[in-house]
Amino acid sequence: MTEPPFPPDPIARFREALDRARHGEVFDADRAALATADARGRPSVRFVLVRGCDDEGFHFFTNYESRKARELEENPWGALVWHWSSIGEQVRARGPVRRLPPEKSDAYFRDRPRESQIGAWASPQSRTIAHRNELEARVREIAERFDGAEVTRPPHWGGYTLFPEEMEIWINGEARLHDRYLYTRQDAAWRVQLLAP
Repeated sequence: MTEPPFPPDPIARFREALDRARHGEVFDADRAALATADARGRPSVRFVLVRGCDDEGFHFFTNYESRKARELEENPWGALVWHWSSIGEQVRARGPVRRLPPEKSDAYFRDRPRESQIGAWASPQSRTIAHRNELEARVREIAERFDGAEVTRPPHWGGYTLFPEEMEIWINGEARLHDRYLYTRQDAAWRVQLLAP
């Protein structure tokens, strides 16, 4: 088991683990499960790609009319979890979620592949469609609309930040004696405790 002193900054420790995981994961190491809940507290979870991390929190992007976005409007709290089997580590983060400023969403959108930009316009995410042909026709229509031009960010698409108030770093141990570090934000600092596995 890892002994104290504990890593003082869980976000810095997250970045270090993510860098290691990017070399060995079969799937995208940026992939995390995002849990949200509606106004009645009924949970929902799905995988998202976390496309940025800074000292404030974790950034992901979606359609503002999707189920996750509707739930975040009703109940602006979320939880993320990453599990990297290649390095035997897991990180959990929980806290309030708020939309990114439009200029940050614009900057990220400009860096997306053109096909993904067109898809953001074309897909009525989380809503029922009659047939896949309907979606494919919409993709062709949007591609024609922006033919020869920059694809601008649609008003119904953008980013969010999860501001972690609590994080847990889990490190695989022998005989299931794992290391679990629980971090709780206290103003500008973090309080850390070691949990039993």
